Amino acid sequence: MLMPEKIRVLCVDDHAVMRDGISYALQTQPDMELVGEAATGEEGLKLFRQLRPDVTLMDLQLPGMNGIKTIEAIRASFPRARIIVLTTYSGDIQAHRALTAGAAGYLLKHMLRTELLGTIRKVHAGGRCIPPEIASSLAEHIGEEALSEREIEVLRCVSGGNSNKAVAEELSISEDTVKGHIKNILSKLGANDRTHAVTLAVSRGFLDPDE
Repeated sequence: MLMPEKIRVLCVDDHAVMRDGISYALQTQPDMELVGEAATGEEGLKLFRQLRPDVTLMDLQLPGMNGIKTIEAIRASFPRARIIVLTTYSGDIQAHRALTAGAAGYLLKHMLRTELLGTIRKVHAGGRCIPPEIASSLAEHIGEEALSEREIEVLRCVSGGNSNKAVAEELSISEDTVKGHIKNILSKLGANDRTHAVTLAVSRGFLDPDE
Protein backbone atom coordinates (compact mmCIF):
# COMPACT_ATOMS: atom_id res chain seq x y z
CA MET A 1 0.00 0.00 0.00
CA LEU A 2 1.43 3.36 -1.02
CA MET A 3 1.89 5.92 1.74
CA PRO A 4 0.40 9.36 0.98
CA GLU A 5 2.91 12.12 0.31
CA LYS A 6 3.86 14.07 3.40
CA ILE A 7 3.01 17.74 3.85
CA ARG A 8 6.35 19.51 3.41
CA VAL A 9 6.70 22.37 5.91
CA LEU A 10 9.13 25.30 6.06
CA CYS A 11 9.47 27.18 9.37
CA VAL A 12 10.65 30.81 9.44
CA ASP A 13 11.17 32.05 13.02
CA ASP A 14 14.12 33.80 14.64
CA HIS A 15 13.77 31.87 17.92
CA ALA A 16 15.61 28.53 17.88
CA VAL A 17 13.49 27.21 20.76
CA MET A 18 10.31 27.84 18.75
CA ARG A 19 11.77 26.13 15.68
CA ASP A 20 12.86 23.16 17.81
CA GLY A 21 9.39 22.83 19.31
CA ILE A 22 7.74 22.88 15.88
CA SER A 23 10.29 20.39 14.56
CA TYR A 24 9.52 17.99 17.41
CA ALA A 25 5.75 18.36 16.90
CA LEU A 26 6.01 17.59 13.18
CA GLN A 27 8.28 14.58 13.76
CA THR A 28 5.43 12.87 15.59
CA GLN A 29 3.08 13.19 12.60
CA PRO A 30 3.17 10.51 9.88
CA ASP A 31 1.77 12.93 7.29
CA MET A 32 4.18 15.86 7.84
CA GLU A 33 7.87 16.66 7.58
CA LEU A 34 9.91 19.76 8.30
CA VAL A 35 12.00 20.37 5.19
CA GLY A 36 13.68 23.63 6.19
CA GLU A 37 14.25 26.23 8.91
CA ALA A 38 15.13 29.91 8.60
CA ALA A 39 15.82 32.62 11.18
CA THR A 40 15.33 35.67 8.92
CA GLY A 41 12.92 36.77 6.22
CA GLU A 42 15.68 36.88 3.61
CA GLU A 43 16.75 33.33 4.47
CA GLY A 44 13.12 32.19 4.48
CA LEU A 45 12.54 33.61 0.99
CA LYS A 46 15.71 31.93 -0.30
CA LEU A 47 14.74 28.56 1.20
CA PHE A 48 11.19 28.83 -0.14
CA ARG A 49 12.56 29.26 -3.66
CA GLN A 50 14.84 26.26 -3.21
CA LEU A 51 12.44 23.90 -1.42
CA ARG A 52 8.97 24.91 -2.66
CA PRO A 53 7.29 23.72 0.58
CA ASP A 54 3.59 22.86 0.74
CA VAL A 55 3.04 25.03 3.83
CA THR A 56 5.22 27.79 5.32
CA LEU A 57 5.05 28.84 8.98
CA MET A 58 6.00 32.53 9.20
CA ASP A 59 6.79 34.60 12.27
CA LEU A 60 5.90 38.29 11.87
CA GLN A 61 8.67 39.72 14.06
CA LEU A 62 11.80 38.87 12.10
CA PRO A 63 15.14 40.70 11.96
CA GLY A 64 15.70 42.52 8.67
CA MET A 65 12.81 41.80 6.33
CA ASN A 66 9.77 41.27 8.55
CA GLY A 67 7.16 38.55 8.13
CA ILE A 68 4.68 40.70 6.20
CA LYS A 69 7.27 41.74 3.61
CA THR A 70 8.50 38.14 3.34
CA ILE A 71 4.96 36.90 2.69
CA GLU A 72 4.52 39.58 0.02
CA ALA A 73 7.83 38.61 -1.62
CA ILE A 74 6.98 34.90 -1.64
CA ARG A 75 3.46 35.43 -2.96
CA ALA A 76 4.69 37.81 -5.67
CA SER A 77 6.62 34.92 -7.25
CA PHE A 78 4.50 32.02 -5.98
CA PRO A 79 0.88 33.23 -5.74
CA ARG A 80 -0.35 29.80 -4.67
CA ALA A 81 2.02 29.61 -1.70
CA ARG A 82 0.22 28.55 1.48
CA ILE A 83 1.48 30.50 4.47
CA ILE A 84 0.47 30.40 8.14
CA VAL A 85 1.45 33.33 10.34
CA LEU A 86 2.80 32.65 13.83
CA THR A 87 2.79 35.61 16.21
CA THR A 88 2.55 36.60 19.86
CA TYR A 89 0.51 39.72 19.01
CA SER A 90 -3.27 39.57 18.68
CA GLY A 91 -3.78 43.07 17.24
CA ASP A 92 -6.17 43.37 14.31
CA ILE A 93 -3.81 45.58 12.27
CA GLN A 94 -1.07 42.96 12.05
CA ALA A 95 -3.65 40.30 11.20
CA HIS A 96 -5.20 42.50 8.50
CA ARG A 97 -1.78 43.21 6.97
CA ALA A 98 -0.81 39.53 7.01
CA LEU A 99 -4.06 38.35 5.44
CA THR A 100 -3.90 41.13 2.84
CA ALA A 101 -0.34 40.04 2.02
CA GLY A 102 -1.67 36.56 1.31
CA ALA A 103 -1.48 34.51 4.52
CA ALA A 104 -4.03 31.69 4.62
CA GLY A 105 -3.75 31.04 8.35
CA TYR A 106 -3.08 33.10 11.46
CA LEU A 107 -2.04 31.53 14.76
CA LEU A 108 -1.12 33.10 18.09
CA LYS A 109 1.87 31.28 19.54
CA HIS A 110 0.02 30.28 22.71
CA MET A 111 -2.34 28.27 20.44
CA LEU A 112 0.39 26.19 18.80
CA ARG A 113 0.18 23.24 21.18
CA THR A 114 -3.48 22.62 20.36
CA GLU A 115 -4.04 24.24 16.96
CA LEU A 116 -0.84 23.97 14.90
CA LEU A 117 -1.24 20.52 13.33
CA GLY A 118 -4.89 20.98 12.44
CA THR A 119 -4.18 24.39 10.94
CA ILE A 120 -1.36 22.99 8.78
CA ARG A 121 -3.68 20.29 7.44
CA LYS A 122 -6.53 22.70 6.79
CA VAL A 123 -4.35 25.25 4.97
CA HIS A 124 -2.64 22.49 2.98
CA ALA A 125 -6.08 21.33 1.85
CA GLY A 126 -6.80 24.82 0.52
CA GLY A 127 -8.67 26.23 3.51
CA ARG A 128 -8.20 29.36 5.57
CA CYS A 129 -7.82 29.36 9.34
CA ILE A 130 -8.32 32.45 11.50
CA PRO A 131 -8.91 32.10 15.28
CA PRO A 132 -12.29 33.44 16.51
CA GLU A 133 -10.65 36.13 18.68
CA ILE A 134 -8.71 37.48 15.68
CA ALA A 135 -11.78 37.32 13.42
CA SER A 136 -13.79 39.17 16.07
CA SER A 137 -11.14 41.88 16.38
CA LEU A 138 -11.01 42.30 12.60
CA ALA A 139 -14.80 42.56 12.41
CA GLU A 140 -14.91 45.10 15.25
CA HIS A 141 -12.73 47.56 13.35
CA ILE A 142 -13.88 46.88 9.80
CA GLY A 143 -14.48 50.05 7.82
CA GLU A 144 -12.52 52.24 10.23
CA GLU A 145 -9.94 54.61 8.81
CA ALA A 146 -6.42 53.35 9.50
CA LEU A 147 -3.63 55.54 10.80
CA SER A 148 -1.38 56.94 8.06
CA GLU A 149 2.35 56.22 8.03
CA ARG A 150 3.03 59.78 9.22
CA GLU A 151 0.52 59.46 12.05
CA ILE A 152 2.21 56.23 13.14
CA GLU A 153 5.59 58.04 13.09
CA VAL A 154 4.14 60.80 15.27
CA LEU A 155 2.63 58.29 17.67
CA ARG A 156 5.90 56.35 17.86
CA CYS A 157 7.65 59.58 18.91
CA VAL A 158 4.89 60.36 21.41
CA SER A 159 5.23 56.87 22.91
CA GLY A 160 8.81 57.76 23.84
CA GLY A 161 7.49 60.54 26.07
CA ASN A 162 8.38 63.38 23.69
CA SER A 163 6.62 66.74 23.73
CA ASN A 164 4.96 68.15 20.62
CA LYS A 165 8.00 70.40 20.13
CA ALA A 166 10.39 67.42 20.36
CA VAL A 167 8.24 65.40 17.93
CA ALA A 168 8.23 68.33 15.51
CA GLU A 169 12.02 68.57 15.63
CA GLU A 170 12.45 64.81 15.26
CA LEU A 171 10.24 64.63 12.16
CA SER A 172 11.20 68.06 10.72
CA ILE A 173 7.62 69.34 10.72
CA SER A 174 5.92 72.23 12.52
CA GLU A 175 4.48 71.97 16.02
CA ASP A 176 1.04 72.87 14.63
CA THR A 177 1.30 69.96 12.19
CA VAL A 178 2.10 67.63 15.09
CA LYS A 179 -0.96 68.90 16.98
CA GLY A 180 -3.10 68.27 13.89
CA HIS A 181 -1.78 64.72 13.56
CA ILE A 182 -2.42 64.00 17.24
CA LYS A 183 -5.99 65.30 16.93
CA ASN A 184 -6.57 62.93 13.99
CA ILE A 185 -4.95 60.04 15.85
CA LEU A 186 -7.19 60.50 18.90
CA SER A 187 -10.25 60.66 16.65
CA LYS A 188 -9.36 57.57 14.60
CA LEU A 189 -8.49 55.45 17.64
CA GLY A 190 -11.29 56.76 19.83
CA ALA A 191 -8.68 57.65 22.43
CA ASN A 192 -9.12 60.01 25.39
CA ASP A 193 -5.57 61.34 25.43
CA ARG A 194 -2.03 60.71 24.13
CA THR A 195 -1.26 57.93 26.63
CA HIS A 196 -4.54 56.15 25.83
CA ALA A 197 -3.77 56.48 22.11
CA VAL A 198 -0.36 54.80 22.55
CA THR A 199 -1.95 51.96 24.57
CA LEU A 200 -4.61 51.38 21.91
CA ALA A 201 -2.06 51.58 19.09
CA VAL A 202 0.11 48.92 20.72
CA SER A 203 -2.81 46.59 21.47
CA ARG A 204 -4.12 46.83 17.91
CA GLY A 205 -0.69 46.43 16.28
CA PHE A 206 -0.04 49.90 14.87
CA LEU A 207 3.00 50.09 17.16
CA ASP A 208 5.39 47.29 18.07
CA PRO A 209 5.49 46.93 21.89
CA ASP A 210 9.19 46.07 21.65
CA GLU A 211 10.12 49.33 19.95
